[in-house]
Amino acid sequence: MPVLTVSHLHKRFNLEAGFFARFGRFVNAVNDISFSIGKNESYGLAGESGCGKTTTARMLVRMYEADSGEILYYQGGQPLNVASLKKEDLRQYREKVRYVFQDPARSLNPRMSIYEVLVSGCRRPLRRMGVSEKELRRKAAAILEEVGLQSADLEKRPSEFSGGQRQRISIARALLMEPELLICDEVVSALDVSIQGQILNLLLDIREKRDMSFLFIAHDLKVACYFCDRIGVMYRGELMEEAPASDLYREALHPYTQLLFSSAAGVKDASDNLSGKLTTELHGGKTRDKTTEDCCPPTADSLELHGGENNERYEAARDDNAGLENHAQNSAELKAVHRTADLRGEILNSTSCSFAPRCPRATERCFMEHPSLTEISAGHSIRCFNHAS
Repeated sequence: MPVLTVSHLHKRFNLEAGFFARFGRFVNAVNDISFSIGKNESYGLAGESGCGKTTTARMLVRMYEADSGEILYYQGGQPLNVASLKKEDLRQYREKVRYVFQDPARSLNPRMSIYEVLVSGCRRPLRRMGVSEKELRRKAAAILEEVGLQSADLEKRPSEFSGGQRQRISIARALLMEPELLICDEVVSALDVSIQGQILNLLLDIREKRDMSFLFIAHDLKVACYFCDRIGVMYRGELMEEAPASDLYREALHPYTQLLFSSAAGVKDASDNLSGKLTTELHGGKTRDKTTEDCCPPTADSLELHGGENNERYEAARDDNAGLENHAQNSAELKAVHRTADLRGEILNSTSCSFAPRCPRATERCFMEHPSLTEISAGHSIRCFNHAS
């Protein structure tokens, strides 16, 4: 049973801002996105900056209103259309779907004590539930200890904590209302590698203890593979590839996914500093142990090997294009025009592949037709005419 489903979500912004900005030129921040998040499942959205990950997440909690599409939240097995929720219903929905922001320094009020930071947004609904101030303080202290801090920290200010500790406070604030889905928007991207491992393991513990679902947003595909069960790779507001995390790491087929992996080749993986602890994930109602070997390599040597494999696949993709030299002159002109538009943040031809200007496999067809997201194996979908096999 899914906790949340997203169907054909769209959101666009005007290309220019300001009072005198011209209207009619748009950027498709989110373009026909569909996915679902199951019970006790971690779904990842990965991609470079500006691909639409955060915009998608903010539409899930109605920080942005979707231009079109449907978001369904399942409460007691009954679907609720998030777009139709008003006032009290929307407030209750936001209690069950909580958001953890990327920068804790900006999301925590520096004038408040940690106790006030934790309870200021939920004091009124908890009072309605009959929770006294004494019980509320006891609950806040327990959650603070659950995320690895001390109850004595309740009277301190956010400025007295490090970046990793502030992120723990942000996670504690999200947990206070006992949500069913936690949206983690780049929660480890600004942290040191060793602290990233601690926060990821903390989230894994929370997921196992509380039976929660996660939407995990990240730039780093390797970190996403470590934490998530399934991953959707986004580019220009579209899902380019979607697959189970372990399958995506072992066999990324889309040129953009391969590019994301190969761009980190030779860089020591964050998982080297993770604890390497075993976690469990659901597969057909059964649980199994999941080690770093399933999704992230535990050593730098294996990373270099994997990076080499990706580079070989990428070189093979370039070699395959050698047989398409008859189309090279036509494609070169098209590529030059579309690459210029790509640098300006525009898409001149909405019927073309958005990744074509940067793709080593691009052919003339890629500039004339828009590929659809096609399932090529169980749970593995890809948007590409010339993907690796």
